[in-house]
Amino acid sequence: MKPVQTTLKKLKATALGALMLTSISAWADINVGVILSLTGPGASLGIPEEQMIKLWPAELGGQKAKFIILNDASDTSTAAKSTMRLIAEDKVDLIIGSSTTPTSLAVVEAAGNEKVPVISLAGGGAIVMPQDGVRKWAFKLSPTESISTNRVLDHMAKDKLKTIATIGVATSYGDGFLKVVETLAPTKGIKLLTSEKYNANDQSVTSQVLKVMSTNPDAVYILSLGTPGALPHIELIQRGYKGRIYQTQGVANADFLRVGGKALDGSFITVAPVLVGDQLPDSSPIKKIAVDFLKKSDAAVGAQNRSLFGATAWDALLIADQATRNALKTNKPGTLEFRTAIRDNIEQLKNFVGTEGVYTMSPQDHNGVDERSQVMIKIENGKWIYQP
Repeated sequence: MKPVQTTLKKLKATALGALMLTSISAWADINVGVILSLTGPGASLGIPEEQMIKLWPAELGGQKAKFIILNDASDTSTAAKSTMRLIAEDKVDLIIGSSTTPTSLAVVEAAGNEKVPVISLAGGGAIVMPQDGVRKWAFKLSPTESISTNRVLDHMAKDKLKTIATIGVATSYGDGFLKVVETLAPTKGIKLLTSEKYNANDQSVTSQVLKVMSTNPDAVYILSLGTPGALPHIELIQRGYKGRIYQTQGVANADFLRVGGKALDGSFITVAPVLVGDQLPDSSPIKKIAVDFLKKSDAAVGAQNRSLFGATAWDALLIADQATRNALKTNKPGTLEFRTAIRDNIEQLKNFVGTEGVYTMSPQDHNGVDERSQVMIKIENGKWIYQP
């Protein structure tokens, strides 16, 4: 009788599993809102993000998914309105975006109030810090300003550079980096001489560059993103600045290289490892997944168009895929319980290897990356060169 009983148990288990799968497949599709800056100053970020999102199959966690992509035009008001539309009309379970820090803050504010989880593609620490209020529903994948700036200042200190000046875009992105530079530079024995600001739509930064050059800094740290980051860089070179120039990873795309041209040669940028994934040492835990992603990306848009921002979007999808897979075990899409389960599963990520870093989230940390999320690269002849 035991073999018969065992067979019956197996049949029951198989039938139960099939029933569960049938029940899940009968559930409504997962609705994912995607808000990107496809026009305006943030377009060089949003466009590669959209390209990679469109490469992803129409499913998450094994369940059919619908991706609704909206353009916020790099505008905070449009980002907020787009968020409310996705929640009210499309009943989204999750929002990915936006591309820039200011627009992401607008998304987080609107989505958090409605208890919809957000995975931002932007870099500003204010998106997830402090972990209270609406930010409990927000996550971001790019490293904090502290991780990036520490890498820059350590690189300077190694070469005995003692003074620095900044030129930053006048947004929460630039301001966030400036605060960190002001805090960390003295701890490295580096003096901040001056800080200048400009607007992303400005056509000239001559006055800011002249003020910076008058202080004769050993290095200039440009705190900007996208192609607007090339403007002060070009001006510095044209005015004869001979010191070192650093940029944040917010500029790391092909459009920046195209706009900056030869003026960029010899400058340094802290970036996520994926941008130079095929140059990483074999010991890097990120190398395999980074190389796999680059193969997909290069096939779709060409190696000459590699972009960090497309990789950030890919990591958001990888994380969303795992979180929804777990959430689907006990919850139905289109419900607060499902959205809460997605949020909770992202918060519980441990040692999750993506293209841009190794993510370990917690209730206190909705960024989850460490120093492995940034490497130093140098621009030479229009190419990204890894610096060991």
